[in-house]
Amino acid sequence: MTKLKPIAPAPLDASRLYTLCDPESFPFTETGQLDPLEDFIGQDRAVAAVRFAMDMDHHGYNLFALGPQGTGKQSLVRRFLEQTADSRPVPGDWCYVHNFDDPHKPRAISLPASQGQPLVRDMDGLIEDLRSALPAAFEGETFQNHQQAIEDEYKKHQEDRFSGFQDQAAERDVALLRTPMGLALAPLKDGEVLSSDDFKALPEEDQDHYRRRMADFQSRLEEMMAEMPRWEKEKREKLRALTKETTQLAVGHLIDALREKWADRAQVLTHLETVRDQVVEDPRDFLPLPDGSPEEAAGRGASLRRFKVNLLVDNGGPRRGAPVVEEEHPTLGNLLGRVEQVAQQGTLMTDFNLIKPGALHRANGGFLILDARRLLMQPLAWEALKRALRGDRIRIESAAEAWGFAGTVTLEPEPIPLDVKVVLVGDPMLHYLLSAHDPEFAELFKVAADFDDRMPRTEEYIRHYARLIAGVCNKEKLPHLDAAAVARVIEQCARLAGDSERLSAHMSSIVDLVREAAYWARSGDRELIGAEQIQQAIDAREFRSDRIRDRIQEEIARGTLLVETEGARVGQVNGLAVLQMNDFAFGKPSRISARVRPGRGEVIDIEREVALGGPLHSKGVLILASFLNHRYGADRPLSLAATLVFEQSYGGIEGDSASSTELYVLLSAIAEIPIKQGLAVTGSVDSFGRVQAIGGVNEKIEGFFDVCKAKGLTGEQGVLIPAANVKHLMLRHDVVAAAREGRFHIYPVETIDEGIERLTGIPAGQPDDDGDYPLTSVNRAVGTRLQRMARRMQDRERSAPPIQVTMG
Repeated sequence: MTKLKPIAPAPLDASRLYTLCDPESFPFTETGQLDPLEDFIGQDRAVAAVRFAMDMDHHGYNLFALGPQGTGKQSLVRRFLEQTADSRPVPGDWCYVHNFDDPHKPRAISLPASQGQPLVRDMDGLIEDLRSALPAAFEGETFQNHQQAIEDEYKKHQEDRFSGFQDQAAERDVALLRTPMGLALAPLKDGEVLSSDDFKALPEEDQDHYRRRMADFQSRLEEMMAEMPRWEKEKREKLRALTKETTQLAVGHLIDALREKWADRAQVLTHLETVRDQVVEDPRDFLPLPDGSPEEAAGRGASLRRFKVNLLVDNGGPRRGAPVVEEEHPTLGNLLGRVEQVAQQGTLMTDFNLIKPGALHRANGGFLILDARRLLMQPLAWEALKRALRGDRIRIESAAEAWGFAGTVTLEPEPIPLDVKVVLVGDPMLHYLLSAHDPEFAELFKVAADFDDRMPRTEEYIRHYARLIAGVCNKEKLPHLDAAAVARVIEQCARLAGDSERLSAHMSSIVDLVREAAYWARSGDRELIGAEQIQQAIDAREFRSDRIRDRIQEEIARGTLLVETEGARVGQVNGLAVLQMNDFAFGKPSRISARVRPGRGEVIDIEREVALGGPLHSKGVLILASFLNHRYGADRPLSLAATLVFEQSYGGIEGDSASSTELYVLLSAIAEIPIKQGLAVTGSVDSFGRVQAIGGVNEKIEGFFDVCKAKGLTGEQGVLIPAANVKHLMLRHDVVAAAREGRFHIYPVETIDEGIERLTGIPAGQPDDDGDYPLTSVNRAVGTRLQRMARRMQDRERSAPPIQVTMG
């Protein structure tokens, strides 16, 4: 008999289950001795991308910062933007003024920084000056005399014409009378006006004579009366010319003073000339109201608003460099600006003074930071942002206008040129979806800053971490950490990264850990945070989150969920899964069972059949079926029907980390060899029988350890993990202690043969030159059982009655 060489792996030494950080290696005793770290660590790729995007002035080189939440991407981006902004010039101010030619299209005026407020004050001062100067000019003696002269001239001209007409009529015995109905002609005899009766008493010939004369003068009177509107118009024109001349004299020196002050701003000069023309043309807005209604007073106030200046963007004051704006609520109005409305006498009114800036206005000439998810959740905001970036201009529009549903007259402010660098911050999935489904995204956001969630665990990065912690303590006035506490934080960083050779870059979790440890230090009246407080914070956070895990462990201990930790069973093995509850993950042991019978080579995945198995899990089952066919069905078809199932599973199953486990239990069922129930298994398998790495290895091991500990550790229990996962081990201290004492074991497995040998205690066996396995091996038992099932299938087929077909 050939003696089989065992290949089952030995358990890992306890020193390989947890990689310690030695506080004695630190050149400090507490973080208060360190200079705080100003730069971010472990994000070299992202930092290079941010710098590149900031230095590229070409169109479309906006930035998308992508990475897991909590990696500090928003803080890093903002810090770099602020550093870049300090070296750039302060952008100018922007104002809106009334468009006297087209009131619903206000004009935009660009000014150097800090010049917007002076223009606002100058125009407000001009309004007040005009309200004083114009009434004084029109109430002055010069204007009054000239106005009276024009009135007197018109009155004299009118009286002269009527007097001459009256004299001519009197010479022809016709009188010109003024009646309540107006001017009238009447016959005149001996200087007396004839009454109607006296006129009728005259001979017919004399009546005709009077009628002819009166008709002649009536036509001449009508001609004279027709000239009166022309006389009135001439008077009004003279009065208007006088008013303009007077207004020009009153306004001219005020406007000229402003023109001299703003001589280098062409847009302001143009607006001042327009204001001059408007005031000269109609100065009534600045004259006192006669006793009028409140409505008239309100109308006068609204009319004066036309001469004001709406300072939309004010970059004056102590600002240094370009603006860095972060918009927390990127709605359409908050992004592009809006035109507000006010209620007046039951009607919604608006004017250019009610134009309000958006984030793009405030960030113009600088940088705008937006949360990508919040932006995409706002209707119309994403499309509006793209339009602004494509056209390099900001056009204010309402949601109704964007939808094409605007039914009321509103303002159309002149668009403002846009020069801004936009930074979107979001999850990687958002970036990938936008890249795949929005053809404009790649043209507008050409740079991606990909933030990593972990970094190498090197001495350099460990020192950087210590300085980072020092900065957090200084900034938030927390107790500093001693060297042992820093070492424990580093170990926890490796645990969060799921890798003993890496550190987590999830800065939010580390900062929270320091804050919570500071709470426990202050509760114990400690001046420094020690390793004990760090561990206390970790335990407290876990306790707050592990209700579901404790409930599952409790039900396993009570026997409600069946998980065996002693003895051996055929076709049954303990698999390991990870459940994620928000930011808390834990391992959950599950029984996986397999049953076999003669069949036609089918491996039925019950989870898939009932639509509880995900595609990756189904892929793993198909791979293990491929392995079976290759190893045991190369010369003959497999004549078996097998079923695989996760017992007491009432939810979805996803991932291929149980494929090696399912293969082990299938081999056990075929060979009818029991598997030790004190062992649990995790790992995926490839078509060649190699065991591959999986995720959540620490949580899976700890989940089975807790079950074994609750039921009693026997020294025979443990977990089989892929050998490739050994470098990821950062197990809890109680698991490491049990392994050190020989009460629990971790076995690194590279192949299915190594694993099945450890699970059954029977050598797996290697084929000889003829392809035969040793008699006392697992593989020989599997092959023998498959041959028996194949013969049974053949016997069934031979004994089956022939099928008779009747042709009718």
